[in-house]
Amino acid sequence: MKALPKQNHDTSVICDTSKLTDKGCDGAPDWIIEIVSPGSRRMDYFIKLFKYRTAGVHEYWIVDPAKNFVIVYNFDTSDSGQYTFADTIKAGIYEDLYIDFSKINL
Repeated sequence: MKALPKQNHDTSVICDTSKLTDKGCDGAPDWIIEIVSPGSRRMDYFIKLFKYRTAGVHEYWIVDPAKNFVIVYNFDTSDSGQYTFADTIKAGIYEDLYIDFSKINL
């Protein structure tokens, strides 16, 4: 049996369940976590950043395994920050959710 290559998967969080349809999300997700791949770097850092901000996404995280860092954009507060994979990062859309990247195998 041939081993499948490791794949990165992006994640979106939709807090308002009325946005969910059979086809996906009708409207902007609340939070998007983008895992950068070499072929999507320009798209993730520039094009999607602009599109998500204007679409009404509240928070956008760019996770870059090649550079070992995470950039967090909180569009509601216009804050942003850069973190390493050794950091624990608070999700801005929740009061008590923290993600410890040191425990994640990317």
